[in-house]
Amino acid sequence: MQRRLIAATVVTVLMTVGGATVVGCGTTDEDGGSTPAPTTPTQTEERQTDQGESPQGGREDPAANERKDLISFKIDDRSQAGFTDIWVTWTIKNNSSEKSNYSWNWEAVNASGTRVANSTEYVNNVQPGQTTTGEMPTVIKDANVKINITDFERTKAY
Repeated sequence: MQRRLIAATVVTVLMTVGGATVVGCGTTDEDGGSTPAPTTPTQTEERQTDQGESPQGGREDPAANERKDLISFKIDDRSQAGFTDIWVTWTIKNNSSEKSNYSWNWEAVNASGTRVANSTEYVNNVQPGQTTTGEMPTVIKDANVKINITDFERTKAY
């Protein structure tokens, strides 16, 4: 009889601890309610890349042509219920004749000109003519920022 009591007590404790763990995995908002997962992303601002024209109206340099491969790079504000959730999304199309890797550095600047975030993005093994998309969460707290691409590079993938 005593073994059953010990076994029942252990099961009760395990269920209680397990239940607390499952409850602890959820998130709550400021009012103590549950915060649902983001549904459809809301796109608040889109930054199109420049067309790489030479300021003198002459021939374009190779780096400018490579930069055209970055079709779009934009802020995607998925925040809801008081939870800030801002991502960057991008589309790349490989316009070269070789399999390519891409990397670019970017910064987010607020209205007062202060850099509030910066990062580097990588896309690997993009086939000639292929279009690929990607996304990455950020530490940006306010989607009202300007995105600047500070460096862009395409290299041959092997």
